[in-house]
Amino acid sequence: MKLKLEPTKHEGLFVGIKSDGKKYTVRKDRHRTFYPDEWLKFIKEVKEDRKIIYETLLQTGARIEEALHIRPKDFNFERENLTLYVTKSKASKGQSKLMGGSKRGFNVSSQFLKKIKKHIRDNNIAEEDYLFKMSKQGVFQLFKRTLKKVGLNEWEFSLHNIRKTSGMWLKTVQRRGEDLDISEICMRLGHDHNTFLKHYGSPSIYNDKDRDMIVEIMGDVYKLL
Repeated sequence: MKLKLEPTKHEGLFVGIKSDGKKYTVRKDRHRTFYPDEWLKFIKEVKEDRKIIYETLLQTGARIEEALHIRPKDFNFERENLTLYVTKSKASKGQSKLMGGSKRGFNVSSQFLKKIKKHIRDNNIAEEDYLFKMSKQGVFQLFKRTLKKVGLNEWEFSLHNIRKTSGMWLKTVQRRGEDLDISEICMRLGHDHNTFLKHYGSPSIYNDKDRDMIVEIMGDVYKLL
C-alpha cells in the first residue's frame, strides 16, 4: 500500500496518508531519549500510584507489552533480578511481530525492588496477578498528558522512547572504572548487537552532570553506585 507523508507544524512530525485516504502520525526520528533532568521533571508530575509503571519501563528497558505482563512471581527479590516471560518475538519478512518470544532475565536495582515490593503490598497483588492494572492506551495517554504539562514536546515521544532511554543511559555509565559490556545491554533489551548499534545513538550527548544524575536514577544496578 503506497504511503504519502505530509509535514505538520512540528519539526520532524509528519502525517502519513495511506492510499485509502486514512491518516496517521509518524515521527521522522525515533531516536529521541530523555535527558536526566527531563525525566525527573516528568516523573515528578505523575501521580504516586502511577509512577511505578514508567519507572519499570526505564529500569528494565522492557516494551510496554512486556511490562504489562510482569507478575510478582517473576521477581527474585533475594537475587535482585527479574525474568520477562512474555516478550516480543522476531518475525519473518511480511509477518507481524508477536508477543511470545524467549524469556529474558536480568539484574535490577535494590532501589527499584523496594518500590515494587511497596506496590505489591499496597495493592494486595497476588503472585500470579499482573502488577499493573492499566491498559497500554491508558499508560500512553497519561504519558502524553504529563509530558505536555511539564513543557516537553509530547509529539517527540512515545512509550518506546523510555526503552531507548534505558539503553542509552546504560551506555553512558561505567562499572568499576570499565565500560559496561554492550552484550549485557543487548541481552537486557532483547536486541542483537547490530540492531542495538543501528537504533541507539551515541552516549556523548550526555555530559558529566547527566552521567551522575543517570547513576543516581538507575540506582545500584550493575553496582553503579
